[in-house]
Amino acid sequence: MARIIKRNKALSVNPVKSSQPLGAILAFQGVSGAIPLLHGSQGCTAFAKVFFVRHFNEPIPLQTTAMDQISTVQGGDGNVEQAILHLAKDRRVRAIGLLTTGLTEVQGVDIHRVVADLRKGHSELARLRVVAVNTPDFTGCLESGHAAAVTAMIRDWVPASPAPRRVESETPRLNILPGAHLTPGDLDLLKAMVAVFGMEATVIPDLATALDGHLGAERHAPVAVGGVDPEDFARLHQAKATLVIGHAQESAAALLRERTGVSNFHLPGLMGLAATDQLVMFLHAVSGRPVPISLERQRGRLLDAMLDTHFYLNNRDAALAGDPDWLLGWGALLGEVGVHAQAVVASVGTSQLAESRFETVKIGDLEDLEERVAAEPPQWFIGNSHLVDLAGRHGASVIRSGYPLFDWLGGQALCRIGYEGARQTLFEMANAAVHAGQHRRQPYRSRYAA
Repeated sequence: MARIIKRNKALSVNPVKSSQPLGAILAFQGVSGAIPLLHGSQGCTAFAKVFFVRHFNEPIPLQTTAMDQISTVQGGDGNVEQAILHLAKDRRVRAIGLLTTGLTEVQGVDIHRVVADLRKGHSELARLRVVAVNTPDFTGCLESGHAAAVTAMIRDWVPASPAPRRVESETPRLNILPGAHLTPGDLDLLKAMVAVFGMEATVIPDLATALDGHLGAERHAPVAVGGVDPEDFARLHQAKATLVIGHAQESAAALLRERTGVSNFHLPGLMGLAATDQLVMFLHAVSGRPVPISLERQRGRLLDAMLDTHFYLNNRDAALAGDPDWLLGWGALLGEVGVHAQAVVASVGTSQLAESRFETVKIGDLEDLEERVAAEPPQWFIGNSHLVDLAGRHGASVIRSGYPLFDWLGGQALCRIGYEGARQTLFEMANAAVHAGQHRRQPYRSRYAA
């Protein structure tokens, strides 16, 4: 059991947390033809756009209701209606994710009523999927905002009555609800692992085909290109099982099971040997196929890497800062190789963090993280690009992971799950220690030496 230390100050200094609207925006980027619409000021949307453009180095489709002082005081329903009707004119827009911000949540807007009233008077919206999601940025974090958006998609797009079951001649299907902490590179590897067991994965949302960093036929599109097809939500009943990754997706998974009757299999994360073994055994059981030799070889390579990096990792310290599911994934991998989580700072607290193997978890910011390592700096700081300056002040290495990575090209391609992802992560950490000279022991000098 971990000891949870709650916030003890009235402000954040160098925050760890990314807001709920950012997580919901990320979720809608993985839906083909979708565009997130932030109900708030233009500044909120501009910040979110810059956040993701710097991370992915790709154009990010995003729109705003552009609330000003007058609409904030008198009500912004007209702004919502005008924005949705404007987007509806573009036939490429298939879905709109209407997301609230702190401004409109404090105002008390009922976006679900606004969307329902708008549909009554505009028949041209019948073809358009509009999903309203409450994502106040004064509570929760990126992971919870992402989960709220996925839950809303299932609520609005998955029919309550089961569709006809698949026939045996079809390729077996597997539903996957990934957490926000999985990158497009992670999802690409996960889908490949599902494929070697002869199954086809429906990932909700699917960033592996949307923000993986590829040149398509269209140089710029006003909507998400790639991702899961909105029509696929009506076929989720036909899957053999649903794989749920991360605790943040539990509400979405429960709703999906209620709507479809498809059983869920929960994994807290996919980082490390034990977690990947669980995934492989699940795929083996649900597919009825033997474990491929290729995966057995990958497992052997990871075991060899654990031996090779043992002397550079074991009994050393790391400091981590991020969202709960992301922290639990890293904690599992570090625990397997003997790296001690010296300082852990979480954006928000969860019951799973309280039950984790971490000794102490501080709910706070990067100022709190720096205070906890001031006496004895760790070998590695693990987290997003905001940790770079902090690590530099303490002469430690940085292992980049999470959002945003604005000083690192290819953040969307980073893969840290599965046997191969864990193997490369261990090599990265060991090499960082080697090049920092942290693996060298001080030579023994006798007190009798001249």
